[in-house]
Amino acid sequence: MKRDALLLSEDALVAEARRVLGKFALVKPSISAGGVAAALETQAGHVYTGINLDLACGIGFCAEHSAVAEMLKARETAIRRIVAIDDEGVLAPCGRCRELIVQIDRRNLDCEVILPGNTVSRIGDLLPRAWLEPLFARD
Repeated sequence: MKRDALLLSEDALVAEARRVLGKFALVKPSISAGGVAAALETQAGHVYTGINLDLACGIGFCAEHSAVAEMLKARETAIRRIVAIDDEGVLAPCGRCRELIVQIDRRNLDCEVILPGNTVSRIGDLLPRAWLEPLFARD
């Protein structure tokens, strides 16, 4: 979902993720979607949300991936900040999500990540040696 915004507060971004949060079963109870939700705000001030897919044999994906895909459909790549949540609160992004965020736009090394405990960190600090970092120098 795309929403226009002007530099949302951390609480407002969490609220955007909470709007799409809500686990539901797919073909059976152990295969589900929506147990984790994410919201991101782009440098242009747009907000995109996504939910996870918890599928069999590892073919699902994280909520951050879903939100990034929504953003990419609008041809945006630069993220100002991102958050993921579940029923218990804010979650830190996994390594795969951190790499995804950096690989779509190197400027995202400065993307702020809202973390558990009311803290914020840059993706570059959470991913100090991004997989593509040596390749960036060759561009």
